[in-house]
Amino acid sequence: MSAVRLPPGCKPAMLFQPTRPADEPDLMRVSAFQRHLESVSSTLSGELSSARMSILGPSLMQDLMRFEREGRETELLEVLAACIRHARSLLVHLQIEDKVIPLTVFPTDWLVHCTMPMPQLLEAPLGDLRVLNLEPPAVRVPGDRQRSFRNDGPSFAPLGPLLWELALRGARDELLPEIAGNAAYRIAPGVELRALNLQGSMASAVQKLQRQTSSLRDISQWPGFDRERAMRMLNGLYLQAGLMVSRTHPAATNEGWKSDSR
Repeated sequence: MSAVRLPPGCKPAMLFQPTRPADEPDLMRVSAFQRHLESVSSTLSGELSSARMSILGPSLMQDLMRFEREGRETELLEVLAACIRHARSLLVHLQIEDKVIPLTVFPTDWLVHCTMPMPQLLEAPLGDLRVLNLEPPAVRVPGDRQRSFRNDGPSFAPLGPLLWELALRGARDELLPEIAGNAAYRIAPGVELRALNLQGSMASAVQKLQRQTSSLRDISQWPGFDRERAMRMLNGLYLQAGLMVSRTHPAATNEGWKSDSR
């Protein structure tokens, strides 16, 4: 089943309606969530749907709907990259086994809210997470005077470590479209990466990219690396807003590998 698939007969706008019941438990069963999705989609008016879409913004909406138009399963890393690129908060319902995890991303505050404790989520098989639904956020960041209900402080966590672990261990094993193709890469000066768990060959590679500009092909040949690990690292650095991508550097013309632009 393709993630974020619309129920038969529903307009695309209805995808982004508030779908979490007020009395929903922390981890809802996927079957119950899908029944609720179908119920909400069949009853919400187009006017309410359009209002909700305006919260997300047309540019983010177009980016998110692109995944469904391409006829493939939506990847969580692409969704989060779109949130960051458009600076828009988003609630993502994720499937893990037979349960649903609501994950709210606040890119401008560099925070994430999750009903599952973040250490527990990061210990899960991140490659098995599936995107079920996308919609405007139902919670607000701490300190927002207009928050609709009391925020649970411990449920908030920094966004950076989640992005890094998803890049390294998530489902996506190709470069994100924004950094794919003939290019050379270097870590931007002054980027703060101390919050990431950098050890061994990964730490060495990051240090090298802080000193020199390299192609994907070059990085793939470094100790402890292959093509997939190099791409995962570059995705992670890009999502930390720490990667400079050059299309004109001499190293970019020597790439020699065509990366999937999914």
